[in-house]
Amino acid sequence: MKRALMTLVFAIIVCSISDRMPATSASGGSNWPQWRGPEGQGISAEKNLPTEWSETKNVLWKSAIPGRGFSQPIIWGNRIFLTTDIDGGPAPADYKKPSHLIAGKEFNHPEWTGTDVTHTFKVLCMDRDSGKILWEKTAYEGTVYDYRHKRGNYAAPTPVTDGKLVFTYFGSEGIYCYDFNGKLIWKKSMGQIGTMGMGVGTSPILHENLVILQCDEDMGKNSFIVAMDKKTGKEAWRVARPVQSSWTTPVIVKTPQRTEMITSGNEFLISYDPATGKELWRADGLKSHAIATPVVGNGVVILSSGYPSKVIVAVRPGGSGKIDGTENVLWKYNKGTSYVPSPILYGDYVYLMSDAGILTCLNAKTGEVIYEGGRVPIATKFYGASPVAFDGKILLTSDDGDTFVIKAGPKHEVLASNSVGEPVRTSIAIADGKLFIRGDKHLFCVTNKSNVAVNTKKAD
Repeated sequence: MKRALMTLVFAIIVCSISDRMPATSASGGSNWPQWRGPEGQGISAEKNLPTEWSETKNVLWKSAIPGRGFSQPIIWGNRIFLTTDIDGGPAPADYKKPSHLIAGKEFNHPEWTGTDVTHTFKVLCMDRDSGKILWEKTAYEGTVYDYRHKRGNYAAPTPVTDGKLVFTYFGSEGIYCYDFNGKLIWKKSMGQIGTMGMGVGTSPILHENLVILQCDEDMGKNSFIVAMDKKTGKEAWRVARPVQSSWTTPVIVKTPQRTEMITSGNEFLISYDPATGKELWRADGLKSHAIATPVVGNGVVILSSGYPSKVIVAVRPGGSGKIDGTENVLWKYNKGTSYVPSPILYGDYVYLMSDAGILTCLNAKTGEVIYEGGRVPIATKFYGASPVAFDGKILLTSDDGDTFVIKAGPKHEVLASNSVGEPVRTSIAIADGKLFIRGDKHLFCVTNKSNVAVNTKKAD
């Protein structure tokens, strides 16, 4: 475990789904309200979306974003929300840095950073059609409790919205609820949540009147999952978890029988009743860093890890107690996954991606290998963005800012390669005929020219 943590790269990654488990794609519409979109799965049902762009081609607008952040933009109507971290001056001389222990011994990582300066965590609201910043609010300003990995970012969790309120999360520095006008409705501290100095990655999700956070910390002594009333921040329930640090976001799965909230983890995979926090079932965990968000479809939930072990487990919801060795564990696989990005389940297939962008396609129901070794045309790295899919296509975005359009289905084919000209570590968001790509310094809005004309007319 120590060896694994010594080389750990911060998880960026980073929900509710429809009344039944999706068979092919997420529900359509003009909103992208949370991490990985309408159902937390990275899938859009929209058509006529752009598949070709550059720094200028098919770019409706490009807006500079202050500071840095890896949170995915979320969109509701004509509003975009995202978070950012702005470095300040030196930390006060009396600031006490956190201590992390493994087997009773202090653990130090050579690539920790972030505690030597103060930070300003901001929430931005932008106009979807122009890119203009409508308002920005300072959620937190001061020192941070924990380190982050030098590749990471404190503004990594993606906000979530119900169309009236926006919930933003910054780990130990708190959760903040705003209305669409930027008024702070409530804020709440989750306490000191150690992440072995790698930074927070999990994003908040919504279920009915609740906002839910998975707070797995350090070696698991104080890990918990908590649900709060979304209007007041008052805790509805809190449950301890026997799971050490994770950077994954849970998913809400609605089946004809019941609703489950399924969580990933090193020691255990656990399903809860999201209304009460009652544990429904558990299985042996990934025995590895839980970073990827579970993917859902075809009656299957697939949980995965990429380091130090590549583990993929497919389960059927509806079990009870310990489900290892039962028919609720459908299949397992042990290669093809990446460190940080989540896989994607689109149609009949689940697509795994390595850190080099090499795709493996499996039958989601059976685990049968459909193809392996699907490559992108240039050598690059994929340590940040998770895939998104629409209209029979899968988009893979590299750290260099190149997005490769892959044909979905049983045969690998690269349809196009595009770049915004700056590094990208954040997953693409999709809404209203547009792709929203957050680069290192800018947010890009990409759309087909026909969509630009239509939207210009609407604006008039």
